[in-house]
Amino acid sequence: MIKHVVMWRLKESPEKMANALKIKSLIEGLAGKIEGLISIEAGVNALPDPQAYDVVLIAVYEDEAAFERYKSHPEHVVAAQFIGSVKEARTVVDYYL
Repeated sequence: MIKHVVMWRLKESPEKMANALKIKSLIEGLAGKIEGLISIEAGVNALPDPQAYDVVLIAVYEDEAAFERYKSHPEHVVAAQFIGSVKEARTVVDYYL
């Protein structure tokens, strides 16, 4: 199994919180739609901290093939395009369980 953890810092804007909530919704909307995606969750940072990222994604995949299906799934592509348009920074860690 592979655990995929991604954090995004969003661009400052009046829509920052709305963008964070939209990302959460888009990510969580992938649950049950991709073969081999065991679990997926997203969270919006709750406590102000200048070092904090704004949104986190934590997902678990059966294997690398499932991870590849996730990356190319049309709904993931839509989510990734939106995130790309509102993010300032991204960091990621993928590891085997």
